[in-house]
Amino acid sequence: MTSGLWELVLHGVWVTVQLLVLSSLLATAVSFVVGVARTHRLWVVRFLAGFYTEVFRGTSALVMIFWVFFVLPPAFGWQLVPLWAGTLALGLTYGAYGSEIVRGALAAVDPAQREGGIALSFTPWQRMKLILLPQAVPEMIPPFSNLLIELLKGTALVSIMGMGDLAFSGNLIRLALQESAEIYTYILIIYFVIAFLLTRIMRGLEKKLKAGVGKKPTPEPDVELKRPETTNVGGAA
Repeated sequence: MTSGLWELVLHGVWVTVQLLVLSSLLATAVSFVVGVARTHRLWVVRFLAGFYTEVFRGTSALVMIFWVFFVLPPAFGWQLVPLWAGTLALGLTYGAYGSEIVRGALAAVDPAQREGGIALSFTPWQRMKLILLPQAVPEMIPPFSNLLIELLKGTALVSIMGMGDLAFSGNLIRLALQESAEIYTYILIIYFVIAFLLTRIMRGLEKKLKAGVGKKPTPEPDVELKRPETTNVGGAA
């Protein structure tokens, strides 16, 4: 490829990274707000949080991007730029998945810890801030890491709006060169490199957070080859 085409690829990478950072920040905020709300003592708060989760978790991210970019603006008389439309659609969609991670991690905290906070006359907010979240957040990192990778791959959906992300740039180059195998191989490698870097960053964050609460990080799965056990058919010698 020529230098001009490589510049187009680099621009697509930059747009993808911007979208990933913005949508992940929104998704993280939504995850914690809705996840904590699902543990609230008032049933109305739990109902509204659960309703949001079911709606956004049960709808297609692709259709949500269409709805935010093409349907929502005419209804209110304004138009979102593709970057903010993609950020809003992806952040709200993946935030619904993240809220279940937060809710599950909070529910997994030892009930004795919660009861200890009650015995110390802590308010619900103090129990959440000082007891529950410090223990639950380190357990959220591995599933959040997986969700972040899924969000990275989901950024390719914004190409339907004509947004010049990595997938859109790759398609333009493919049309220009009439070469699919080489171009999409490069695109796959770039996505893999970004995902690998994100995984390493999240792994380091998990180690740091778990060290702060005196826990060991989740061990990475190892592939171990074992010799099959043999049965002495003829009996012991």
